[in-house]
Amino acid sequence: MLKTIIVLTGSRDQQMALTELLKAHNPALSFRCAVSLGELEAIEPEVLADARLVAFTTGVIVPTHILDALGYGAYNFHPGPADYPGWAPAHFALYDGAKQFGAVAHVMEARVDCGAIIGVEEFDIPDGIDVRGLEQMAFVRLAYLFWRMSRDIACESAPLAVLPIAWSGIKSTKQMYAAMCDMPADIAPSEMKRRIRAFHDDFRGIPLTVTLHGARFQLAGAATPKPIMPAVEAPPLALAS
Repeated sequence: MLKTIIVLTGSRDQQMALTELLKAHNPALSFRCAVSLGELEAIEPEVLADARLVAFTTGVIVPTHILDALGYGAYNFHPGPADYPGWAPAHFALYDGAKQFGAVAHVMEARVDCGAIIGVEEFDIPDGIDVRGLEQMAFVRLAYLFWRMSRDIACESAPLAVLPIAWSGIKSTKQMYAAMCDMPADIAPSEMKRRIRAFHDDFRGIPLTVTLHGARFQLAGAATPKPIMPAVEAPPLALAS
């Protein structure tokens, strides 16, 4: 019998809203919340056996032994569409000039963003939107997707129905993001414009930079500039945006 929902989120602020929504559908449920792998690992095996895990905008990778111990499966809510799996999907979608974006819910597996898809939301990308705006739109759709699926998550003990939709595209990583932010000195103006639109966002702590004559320069304007170590013995400078 499904007794517990484990809510794994990126912040404490999200947990109350998600648990209250699920509790409204099934008041008999108990809840355990986590924001870190350590908190997740601390949950007792006997709780996992009667539990379902729901992950929402978290960077925690759930290890196989926890996934295997869950009696009622694990589902992740990903703030990007099926053709943009992986890290920072909104950034890569803007860089590619994508026309549509969205959010998906999927079965969690040991590898990130590869499990069967159980829910989808899609929308057209507005002209001229920046990456923060696109991420906000995706988050709103992700929250709506969670609301739409909340009754099944809370009340259905059987595995949730799988949609005939497959993951596609290249799975982005933090290393790929960092490589895009490290602009070559001979970058073409059009390519530099694309990267500024998609990756000029210090929210993720990886600024756009360019190395010239042994010194590494950081593009200013997205947030308060942070010091950067130069490629050789030369002081870091900031470029005006």
